[in-house]
Amino acid sequence: MTANFEWDFDKDAENRRKHGVGFDLAEEAFLDPKRVIARDVAHSESEDRFYCFGSVGGGVLTVRFTYRMHVIRIIGAGYWRKGKRIYEQENQIHR
Repeated sequence: MTANFEWDFDKDAENRRKHGVGFDLAEEAFLDPKRVIARDVAHSESEDRFYCFGSVGGGVLTVRFTYRMHVIRIIGAGYWRKGKRIYEQENQIHR
């Protein structure tokens, strides 16, 4: 099964400047077989939003996204400590 992705190119450029991560790289988090998907309760007012926590490039990447018409729309991404903690907790990784 192949996932289809989309994103706003201006938002991608802004994310690259702010967090050093392009949305093309963010797609790779979904390929991690140990990825964790969680609902973004704080930002799901007008539509359901989610987080994907996945191992990418030696770190755990957090990807904010929504699912529209069978397409994953990436909203933001970064290597954030909270995402790493959730990923490690869900995968029972102890350091």
